[in-house]
Amino acid sequence: MLNLEELMELHNAELIEFRRDLHENPELSFKEFNTSNKIKEKLQTLGIEIIDIGMETGVVGLLRGAKDGPTIALRGDIDALPIQELNDVPYKSKVDGVMHACGHDIHTTSVIGAAIILSNIKNELDGNVLFVFQPAEEINKGAKLMVEKGLFECVNADLIFGLHNNPEIPWGKIAIKKGGLMAAVDTIRIKVKGKGGHGAIPNATRDPIIAASAMLMNLQTIVSRNVSPLDSAVISVGTFHSGTANNVIPELVEITGTVRSFHPDVRELLPKRINEVLKYTAEAYMVDVELEYIFDLPAVFNDEELTKIAYEAAEEIVGLEGIVEPTPSMGGEDFSIFTEKVPGFFFWLGVGNKEKDMSYVWHNPKFDGDDRAIIYASTVMSNMVIKGIKYVGEKGGTIK
Repeated sequence: MLNLEELMELHNAELIEFRRDLHENPELSFKEFNTSNKIKEKLQTLGIEIIDIGMETGVVGLLRGAKDGPTIALRGDIDALPIQELNDVPYKSKVDGVMHACGHDIHTTSVIGAAIILSNIKNELDGNVLFVFQPAEEINKGAKLMVEKGLFECVNADLIFGLHNNPEIPWGKIAIKKGGLMAAVDTIRIKVKGKGGHGAIPNATRDPIIAASAMLMNLQTIVSRNVSPLDSAVISVGTFHSGTANNVIPELVEITGTVRSFHPDVRELLPKRINEVLKYTAEAYMVDVELEYIFDLPAVFNDEELTKIAYEAAEEIVGLEGIVEPTPSMGGEDFSIFTEKVPGFFFWLGVGNKEKDMSYVWHNPKFDGDDRAIIYASTVMSNMVIKGIKYVGEKGGTIK
């Protein structure tokens, strides 16, 4: 296999150019038509077969190795966000109100880089590589749709590897962690129904605003008093809508929020306790309450054996000094939808550079990442594929 210095010399400029083109031309979830076309064209120039699973956006490519062995998948997400970019860089978004504020352009290019590397050594591969360029990660729908469309029925993958950039980690570093890395994501929708009336005569009403306010305060005691301090959980309300006039007590309050957790037992506990808190608070305030609890995404969880494979793959490329252990994030990732079907591993790519003012968090209008990190990601992912093929082969394909 080509060494890192040769790979950087051969492909670094090409990958940076590809990433910056994506950054200049971002597209929102399920509207990534031009992005998908660019990916397809690149894969086809590498001799990679395009697999049609019946989706309008997103791309699936299959690289066949020298032998028909295990198939290892690599995933990169491709969509952007409805945010106006505030960076003053030559590759600033040309699309008003849309930008790659979460670095999916970096993820996409990292997988493209792995496709370039692996296609150059395909005659040395004792297996195949499935490249999954997923749309609509930002709305938690892309991975679900790809699975529903039969992604892993068209091609039976044995393992899947994915990544996310992290601007809080310096570029050139790879963050690897066993266990929970990104949280399970659930959505709550609450309706509180009371009896409206005049604001000057509250005794003749059953005020849903007062009741809903009490519910929100009581919900916070679940994390502080029902979840172990050694576990993690978040209940956050993002919207609270009610009323039409300052002197009218309304009939209805509508609330939405997000619930995050890591441990399966905690995730099972939360809807039960949320329902109980809402029910008994509603009784105390003489109002009615309805809860819709939506299980959106499971947690991203790395098992021990795949963590070892990933660690060895990264160490051979960036050395021990290039590997860090990250602090888990309560942010979610729909990569976990894929790992419900195929064993997988997820890592973070350091892209931070304080000297270049590249340290803004995800979804910030000044988010950016040092794209010199891309070739590290591409090379590490390529090494993960090589080691993954060997691992599955030694296990006889019985790892699911």
